[in-house]
Amino acid sequence: MKKTGYNIIQFSLSKELQHGMMVSILAGELARKAGLSEEQCHELSIAGLLHDIGKLEMAKYVYQKGQKPLTIEEIKYVRLHPTLGYAITSQNHYSDFIIKSILYHHENYDGSGFPSNLKEDEIPIGARILRICDVFAALISDRPYRRAFSWEKAVAIMIEEIKNFDLKLFLCFLEIIHDEIICERDCAIIWRSVSVSLV
Repeated sequence: MKKTGYNIIQFSLSKELQHGMMVSILAGELARKAGLSEEQCHELSIAGLLHDIGKLEMAKYVYQKGQKPLTIEEIKYVRLHPTLGYAITSQNHYSDFIIKSILYHHENYDGSGFPSNLKEDEIPIGARILRICDVFAALISDRPYRRAFSWEKAVAIMIEEIKNFDLKLFLCFLEIIHDEIICERDCAIIWRSVSVSLV
């Protein structure tokens, strides 16, 4: 049976936490590799963990639709999650660096992203870092509509869509993910520990 729209955004708190932890690790390391200050590296780790927090607000409506496919209007609503995340983190007095990184983490380097169609250096560097880490973490994870890609395949897919990413940061990212210490130890340990703790 063909899968309907709801499967694509099916909500799982456990999986969202796993994803956030992975993005947090990668974002902090990429920020460090890119030469950001230790404070910014720490804040990007926080932003990585919280980047999809807006989805929790949407869960009240979108994720309770059962097996009904999403309408175009509802898909547009799903795209509001960075804006909702911005509102939540602003209300809780996170730094400007964190909240803007979250707000713009779906902006593409070529200007084709959302919510504001920013491009190149108009996009805050924190958001450019999150964009790369978010996509990679999503690709190497299982989804309701596909199995996880290998690390190598994920990189190949991202290279095909390189227009979406800051090339200098992406090259730094390639160095990060080929570091066996980060890839095989930190990410794997976090992935397993979060899975076990939420069972």
